[in-house]
Amino acid sequence: MKIDAGNANRFYDKAYDWVIDKGPSVILGIVLLILGLWLIKLLGKWMQGGMHRRDINPSLRPFLTSLILITLRVSLVLTVMQVIGIQLTFLTVLIGGIGVAAGLALSGTLQNFASGVLILLLKPFVVGDNIIAQGLEGTVASVQIFYTIVKTFDNRTVVIPNSKLSNEVIINISREGTRRLDIEIKFSYGIDYDQVVSIFSKTVDEFSACLKTPERRIGVSSLEDNGFKANLNVWVNAHGFTDTKLAFLETLMKNLKLGGVKLPGMTE
Repeated sequence: MKIDAGNANRFYDKAYDWVIDKGPSVILGIVLLILGLWLIKLLGKWMQGGMHRRDINPSLRPFLTSLILITLRVSLVLTVMQVIGIQLTFLTVLIGGIGVAAGLALSGTLQNFASGVLILLLKPFVVGDNIIAQGLEGTVASVQIFYTIVKTFDNRTVVIPNSKLSNEVIINISREGTRRLDIEIKFSYGIDYDQVVSIFSKTVDEFSACLKTPERRIGVSSLEDNGFKANLNVWVNAHGFTDTKLAFLETLMKNLKLGGVKLPGMTE
């Protein structure tokens, strides 16, 4: 088959014009792509080291790294296509439409996801903390991307969506390490107050779970027509607080009875 010389010349002319017109942009795009991928790879290594130094939750590190690197790579490809001269109008509209549809369909899930990321980053609570949330008190068993698992003190497993935890009040009752045990008991005016203080102090001194600092506080909290209320504040470890309170109240009751101090309702 013979090739028409005129057609060949026109083809070479158009190819030459295209190379002269688009060649620099294509070369620049290729260089930009190679350089960008190299920088993104370096950024990924730097992010891994930075998140390790900042003690970011291990389950969150791969996800955050992948999310950021994929976003940067997609942005780099779109930028290179723009530099080369490829029109992105239709592609941009398509991506935007898909994004809006996905956002509407997964709004609740995405909210839980964003809340989970914030919880893992900001650490208002961590695994092992005792918290009060959604009217429940328990120990954090697991913090996941979409939900948090809390095990209550009566051995119930509660799964709470992270959006509920990031948008409402959370009481972390163990983060400080210690809690104040407050006890208020009513006595008749026939009971010697100094004797009450002595028994309170003796019980605190003998009870090993009571901390020496901060110092205990004993006083009268209110005066009523038929008696007074004595208040005791003593500090204990946050973990095991309920068990400590029950054991301390039992010991205090026995010491009051041995000391001859009658509580309301006592007949002996």
